[in-house]
Amino acid sequence: MENFSLNFKDILSVSMILFAVIDIVGAIPVVIDIRNKTGHIKAFRTALISMIIMVVFLFLGEGILHIIGIDKPSFAIAGSFVIFFIAMELLLGIRIYRDNIPATASIVPLAFPMIAGTGTMTTLLSLRSQFNIPTILIGIVLNVIFIYFVLRLVRQIEHLLGPAGISVLRKIFGVVLLAIAIKLFLTNIKIALHY
Repeated sequence: MENFSLNFKDILSVSMILFAVIDIVGAIPVVIDIRNKTGHIKAFRTALISMIIMVVFLFLGEGILHIIGIDKPSFAIAGSFVIFFIAMELLLGIRIYRDNIPATASIVPLAFPMIAGTGTMTTLLSLRSQFNIPTILIGIVLNVIFIYFVLRLVRQIEHLLGPAGISVLRKIFGVVLLAIAIKLFLTNIKIALHY
């Protein structure tokens, strides 16, 4: 049976991992662009939709893997590659994968795939091999709260940080993600090789 005890260090780790992967601060310029095109961003609804997508995938994702015959260590290894490439994007300032955001973009494109996208979903399932469900749920909720406030205050935050501040944050979280990707790969490759 899964251990449901809560640990502050684990909650902090999960929250920081999700924070780095979602990278809502790094996405501020894109969020501003969407706001300019649509005229308004409904912060609460966007955050709520993002949370629903993440929670549903957290619980159903493993079942989907079971149906298609993929074990958790293999998925976690695949996830480590996704996280690695996201880290490269943050560190090198490049876009390996980019979704087109049409001029008619609304809340759903912002919640998915920008916030609760492929990288976030892969990370959630990868986290399940390291942490218990309550810890991950708390991490999701903390991130959703932060996302809500960022969306509400996006113009003020951009003005406060400036381009240089946002760039520094992206680089810091890029290094954090790179270390996480390496640890995730090494941990799960050992498990997979014992099968």
